[in-house]
Amino acid sequence: MQVLLAESDRQSGEELRLALRRHGYEMEVADSGASALRSYGEFDLILLDLELPDIDGLEVCRTIRQESDVPIISFTGHGAEIDRVLSLQAGSDDCIVKPFGMRELLARMDAVMRRAAVRVRRDRAISYGSLRIDGEGRQVFLGGEVVKLTRKEFDLLYLLASQPSVVFTREELMRQVWGAKAGGGALGANLSRTIDTHVSSIRSKLGSSDWIITVRGVGFRFGR
Repeated sequence: MQVLLAESDRQSGEELRLALRRHGYEMEVADSGASALRSYGEFDLILLDLELPDIDGLEVCRTIRQESDVPIISFTGHGAEIDRVLSLQAGSDDCIVKPFGMRELLARMDAVMRRAAVRVRRDRAISYGSLRIDGEGRQVFLGGEVVKLTRKEFDLLYLLASQPSVVFTREELMRQVWGAKAGGGALGANLSRTIDTHVSSIRSKLGSSDWIITVRGVGFRFGR
């Protein structure tokens, strides 16, 4: 799972990144609210410190929530109930008071991800020639060999392969894979670039651009 941490304290961010890596998570650190808003669309879960140097963390949370339903866990250094309430009202799925233990954080991350809405139906196996997509096991095989995809790459490929005759617009992919609303401005542009990046990565891992076809001016469809 790809995790983004918005945290201005570089040392704390690096310590948490290494700790989560030991538990199987890949995490990147954004040291400002602006940086988090530029890159959040590439991640499966956001860990958001509400005390950021440039943009108020609550505002960052509201902005993300306007465009996406990506799970968000907020951190606050204040134990007051009002801080937790404001965090949840801004769109956080959960709020943790600092300092917190790693076991608590992992448990809350697991709980939030379990509650996250299932955006893509993926309970069956799909096969096309040498490509097999195991929906239940969330694995992809090409010529009998496992192809390692990220969570979002799998969701994107499964959606396209499950309806091979359908051309999906970028707005539909944003909504069904990222749970994001179509929108303009910088956030919409970032999500659009995120789709392009994921499509390019899937093509590279499958060894051919023929598996996902670009329909110019419209979007993407499954190939082969």
